[in-house]
Amino acid sequence: MRASRLLSLLLLLQTHGRMTARELADELEVSIRTIYRDMDALSASGVPVYADRGPDGGYSLLEGYRTQLTGMSPDEAESLAMAGMPTVAAELGLGRVLAAAQLKVQAALPDELAERSRRIAERFHLDAPGWFREADHVPTLTGIADAVWNQRVVRVRYLRWGSTEVERELEPLGIVLKGGVWYLVARPHAGGDPRTYRITRVLELETLDGRFERPEGFDLFHYWTARTSELDATLYQAEASVRLSPCGMELAPVVLRPHTARALAERTWPVDDEGWTCAVIPMESIAATRSELLGLGAEVEVVSPATLREQMADAVSALASLYAP
Repeated sequence: MRASRLLSLLLLLQTHGRMTARELADELEVSIRTIYRDMDALSASGVPVYADRGPDGGYSLLEGYRTQLTGMSPDEAESLAMAGMPTVAAELGLGRVLAAAQLKVQAALPDELAERSRRIAERFHLDAPGWFREADHVPTLTGIADAVWNQRVVRVRYLRWGSTEVERELEPLGIVLKGGVWYLVARPHAGGDPRTYRITRVLELETLDGRFERPEGFDLFHYWTARTSELDATLYQAEASVRLSPCGMELAPVVLRPHTARALAERTWPVDDEGWTCAVIPMESIAATRSELLGLGAEVEVVSPATLREQMADAVSALASLYAP
């Protein structure tokens, strides 16, 4: 453990130049006293590390010194697939492994490329969950991820839609993060086609001794793309005609469901004499669309179907009655 930390210290100084004891301690999640001891050990082993005193001081390496001890472990190499997604890597239990791998890559890069890499990291960040939506709480995610990596069969207690609990033995094939929600793609251990499970509904997880062979030719990206297309086609089989005020069009990407907001954004819709946009949106059901559009208040008017328009009017009347003096 200490040897790994000493290498990390060396690579940090090689990559970033002068760093204070506090910065190094925060980076490696150890005490400042531990940093002092580690620096003494590096110096004693012949590494040309220097300490500058004073408020602007810190530790640095002799100019031009570079170590070639940047070999990666298998776990670190695998974690590079999560580069640019530190939060995702942390949820999967790969946070520290990814940090170590990225540090080794940076240390091995020529100075010009290393500087370009640092600039990109400073200027771009991925935040997966949508606005005003919290990411799923997924205590079983790390265990599921481990089963995916190692092709281990798992037994889960799963909460199905309708609050029915079931027990399943599964062969985990992959994990998908969509809009802050984690999904498991797995095949029943007894045989059958892959299915999708929302990981937050996995109430209990047990990793079994058995291993499994992945289906030949299975591609997670193609499976997920086909599944989401089928789901959209199944859910949205009707349409509604609506009018939206300019304010309603601005609020739509925030208030409406992503599928509805995307349908509004993908086309240029006509604007009437009052400045309202006349559009057609996909409709899952009368009840779901009514609840969705009520979030826009008086900034949207349903034109058709008549049933949806009537239900919107009933809801508005009920609200007016509730809040009447």
